[in-house]
Amino acid sequence: MVERFNGRIAELLKGRLFDSEAHLEGLLTDYRQAYKHVIPERALNHKTPIQVLREWQEKSPELFHKKVCDHADRDS
Repeated sequence: MVERFNGRIAELLKGRLFDSEAHLEGLLTDYRQAYKHVIPERALNHKTPIQVLREWQEKSPELFHKKVCDHADRDS
């Protein structure tokens, strides 16, 4: 999955010019959000990573220290 994610990032960036570092960072942040919450993965039975984590948390809540949420940013 990591190689596929990196390949998708490479495709996303191919042939693009960015006005600034902030422009690039914004595009990557938006893609990361879509990848985790919107784009279903065949390897995950056509579910998003967040959907799989939620299901896993429901089955084994003792394995999680925090609730799986729709946060756009990393946990602090």
